[in-house]
Amino acid sequence: MKFQDEFRDKGLVRNMAANIRRMAKRLTAPVNFMEVCGTHTMSIYQYGLRSLLPDTVRLVSGPGCPVCVTPVGYLDQALSCAADPRNIVATFGDMLRVPGSRSSLMEERARGADIRIVYSSLDALALAKNNPDRQVVFLGIGFETTAPTVAASILEAARLGLGNYCVLAAHKTMPLAMEILTADPELNLGGYLCPAHVSTVIGANAYKPLAEKHRIPCVVTGFEPADVMQGIEMLLAQVLAGESRVEIQYSRAVSWEGNPKAQRILELVFEPCDAVWRGLGNLPGSGLTIRPELAAFDARKALKLAAAEERENPACRCGEVLKGKLTPLECPLFDKACTPETPVGACMVSSEGTCAAAHRYGR
Repeated sequence: MKFQDEFRDKGLVRNMAANIRRMAKRLTAPVNFMEVCGTHTMSIYQYGLRSLLPDTVRLVSGPGCPVCVTPVGYLDQALSCAADPRNIVATFGDMLRVPGSRSSLMEERARGADIRIVYSSLDALALAKNNPDRQVVFLGIGFETTAPTVAASILEAARLGLGNYCVLAAHKTMPLAMEILTADPELNLGGYLCPAHVSTVIGANAYKPLAEKHRIPCVVTGFEPADVMQGIEMLLAQVLAGESRVEIQYSRAVSWEGNPKAQRILELVFEPCDAVWRGLGNLPGSGLTIRPELAAFDARKALKLAAAEERENPACRCGEVLKGKLTPLECPLFDKACTPETPVGACMVSSEGTCAAAHRYGR
């Protein structure tokens, strides 16, 4: 059955590619479609989907990798937490090798810092329960997909009275970043493959203001090759018809309203704030910060952390890659000074990073 399904899917993808090529003949100018989900980026590279498209339909990778958009200043704050022997820093594995301005979590762990890999915020909460004499600092990064689980861990810590659990939060929300990218004339975007995981939480309605204000087509798309190709078909159909609306290709997982329970948990714990995105700069209102009434669980306040200073490596071109203005192969450091073993920038580290995908599949 597995081989039959794979054969069927390959046939679907070939048919869609042929239809996209037919449709593209009606274009009056080339069109750029951006995917803003790291899992989409990895799928596009892994299955070689760009090679199936005509030259007039271009896929551009955007800032869809949560590790990649996390700025250097945040890493330096995390390293400051790790330098205190009273703390246990709990983090997802992708963060270990991301360079800060002077070091990385992996390097500091090798020097003796207590930095532990966890698979969820609830794992970090369990660490706090089991180590009552230590402060556990969870590195909370990501978009609307992971933020509700982190919010739930804070609510549970409050319920249990765990005063030794806190979160260094750097969560970001996707729609505003998409609006900033849309307004950039250099990118000249013609449509979005909207992030699927994020959309399960916020719902497809979240992109309607973007489609209506900026007249740009949006399609919420799944991750399989056939999903991505169908999403491109749907975007191209809108472009050819002169339309700009939101459509859901990934209807088996995404609704218009999203997940109201997850949205409510986010509202209870977080409030909007300005956030620094690697490559995009400081975007007003695009981040989530822990509410003042839960300040005891906010690592910046509980541990009195110094304000972050952004000191990007001037040789790193991650910012331009994240904005879709540069492909990994155009970066002079790619696969030379910057490799998965010796990363210069976060895009080469994360399993969803554009440079990591290009390194693994792009050639």
